Amino acid sequence: MKLTEKLRGEFSFIKGNYAVLIVSWIIVDFASELPATYFGLYVLGLGATETILGVIGLSQFLALASMQFPGGYLADKYGRKWLISTMTFGVALSFILYGIAPSWHFLLIGVVLMGIFNSTYQPALNAMVSDSLPAERRGMGFSIIMLIASASTTPSPAVAGLLRAHFGLVDGMRIAYAIVVVLFLAAAFLRFFFLKETVVNTSKPHLKEIIHSYPAALKESFSVWRKLPKSMLYLFLSFSITIFGFSATNLLTVVYATRVLRIDEVVWAFTVAIVPITTIILAIPVGKLVDKAKRKIPLLASMLIFGLAMWVFVYADLAKVAASLILVGAGQVMLTASFGALQTDLTPKEQRGKVNGFINFANYIIMATGSLLGGYLYEHVSPQAPFVIAAVTVLPSFLLALALVKEPERREE
Repeated sequence: MKLTEKLRGEFSFIKGNYAVLIVSWIIVDFASELPATYFGLYVLGLGATETILGVIGLSQFLALASMQFPGGYLADKYGRKWLISTMTFGVALSFILYGIAPSWHFLLIGVVLMGIFNSTYQPALNAMVSDSLPAERRGMGFSIIMLIASASTTPSPAVAGLLRAHFGLVDGMRIAYAIVVVLFLAAAFLRFFFLKETVVNTSKPHLKEIIHSYPAALKESFSVWRKLPKSMLYLFLSFSITIFGFSATNLLTVVYATRVLRIDEVVWAFTVAIVPITTIILAIPVGKLVDKAKRKIPLLASMLIFGLAMWVFVYADLAKVAASLILVGAGQVMLTASFGALQTDLTPKEQRGKVNGFINFANYIIMATGSLLGGYLYEHVSPQAPFVIAAVTVLPSFLLALALVKEPERREE
């Protein structure tokens, strides 16, 4: 068999909605990572403290959690496409407030709006990906998402570094957010015109229905767990523990690297590009491993790798920082591919919107708590404290997954 024919067969599932989402993710991921490189420093530059930075993280994650239940409910009842396309427009426009903010108070409004729009369509987006992947290609499918995200975000830190070098921190970030708005609008139009609905017999709800759907959505999102195997619950709990630890460091990594480890801000932008480069290299091999071997192997390995990465980072020089970022990239691709594939294996198609909504809601609440705790500990206890928490929490997460998460004998379609 010719190499081209083999490759065509290997990646034949990249079509339809999955292909459209990949193209839109290339745009969105590059745009998102551009200001993310210096976001923590930007907030401090607008007059915030490390604790306030934690409060902004808290607000962001609470907003991201706020619409997960109705988002999942609406995705299953009324369809995926309309939620994904319309809410992407809302996210695009909310970034305007990020760019024009005269102080952190004004930026906080943009953070909350972005979180609300994003949380409304996130369950639908996750469900559409699951709907579009055949069971035997799920590991590869989720790995390719990581590959695409990594490939598109690799140049973002370098571009952010150049903007920082030429225009300064605050003005460079304002230019970055202008670019973000334009690119998110492009992705919104792409999703609006080219995605196809995957849920049959759907209709568009009115605003009143969306508001009234919250109690029913809340009830169904909790009751759905009675319809799932216990392993899905244990998988969720294990993942959530890991998420809590790393949310404590999320917005503080750039602050710690530049102000405690004394890494130059422009050098940091190029150094952090190691993460997406690592995921590019590992995405396809890890995806094939997840599809050919047990899903749990890379899941468990990712947790240990994350813990090691945090210990290396805390007292690192530039070389050790680079090593820790390589570990983070490896852990990310393993966790994304294995968790996404195993969650889909364990969840029936008609329940995926609600399950995604519940998981996203719970994890954002957990991340909000972790972010607030991390900011407080950084400012009032020790800059190292949030990173130590991230390293320690992987142990109970690992043990829970090892002992209680079982792969299904038959994977859901």
